[in-house]
Amino acid sequence: MEIKVEEDSSYHLKEEKVPLLEDLPIPNGQRNLVQKAISQTFQSTAHLANLLPTGTVLAFQLLAPIFSNQGNCDSVSRSMTAVLVGLCGLSCFLSSFTDSFRDKDGNVCYGFATYRGLWVIDGSATISPELAAKYRLRFIDFMHALMSILVFAAVALFDQNVVNCFYPTPSAEAQELLTALPVGIGMMCSMLFIVFPTQRHGIGFPLSTN
Repeated sequence: MEIKVEEDSSYHLKEEKVPLLEDLPIPNGQRNLVQKAISQTFQSTAHLANLLPTGTVLAFQLLAPIFSNQGNCDSVSRSMTAVLVGLCGLSCFLSSFTDSFRDKDGNVCYGFATYRGLWVIDGSATISPELAAKYRLRFIDFMHALMSILVFAAVALFDQNVVNCFYPTPSAEAQELLTALPVGIGMMCSMLFIVFPTQRHGIGFPLSTN
């Protein structure tokens, strides 16, 4: 019995030295086409987080049930829900034209991208014209802004309170469209975002380490 106890304790000590998430190489033969497709889908879905400012989405998810009265809308609550959707969509659009940089003290400063460069919002930090020109407005920014609105529309269509507010009794065809349209928008915008990734880190978007 004593020998077994010593062997078990040494075995557990060896187990503790092994990390929980060890970076072990996985042979390519262990993944079939379905697993590769699922992995790519999850990676594409993760990219959608970069298309929407987190603050806007959080505000929408908190206020939508209140403004829509849990989906039981009258004329007033329907108007408030429409204003909420419009303002959140406008916020997603405008946030796509914002960017950030770190000043000499390491503080994050935000600004709006213009054709001449970056216009700092608070004005507390100064940026050289050469560096500001690197943040100038480009055509890809309008494309990302359009994708941001489409992704937010998909998020709004996934919210049953909003759907029940505007479409309380949809037909069978409308129900199929409301079910398939958000999925199609998510897939299309995800593929476009992978092909044309954004380099901006604006207001409400995740920041990079540098």
